[in-house]
Amino acid sequence: MKKQIKLGLLALTGGVMLASAAHANNFKEVDDAIEYRQSAFGLIAHNFGDMGAMLKGEKPFDAEVFAMRAQNVAALSQLPAEGFVAGSDKGNTEALAKIWSDKADFDSKMSEFQDNAAKLAVAAQSDDNNALKAAFMATGKSCKGCHDVYKKD
Repeated sequence: MKKQIKLGLLALTGGVMLASAAHANNFKEVDDAIEYRQSAFGLIAHNFGDMGAMLKGEKPFDAEVFAMRAQNVAALSQLPAEGFVAGSDKGNTEALAKIWSDKADFDSKMSEFQDNAAKLAVAAQSDDNNALKAAFMATGKSCKGCHDVYKKD
């Protein structure tokens, strides 16, 4: 239990630090911001996909690897927000302009994803498979909830 609390506090602390960094981006060009967020999302997809394959039985379940992937997703979930700078709805992107016209809702959905990813990382440290699956599904649902509204098909 102490380990779960420590992991939760670590994720929260990291989130606060990274959220502060989001307001002070270092992108010289809009294309750099787009590439940055796409890279972060690609790494999230890789880690999340590996966990999904384990849960579906497409590959052997390895609790240690699953927990590592969940920690990765929790940490990586903090990164993309920095890349949603003004004007980065144009160019090589699937982001819809609605992100900037409804920024409060987008930020809320991003925060929900980050919270769910942190909960997944904690659940992955336990032996409770039901909690693990529920946390995985909640994280996936929060991804889809944002994609459905703010991403081109």
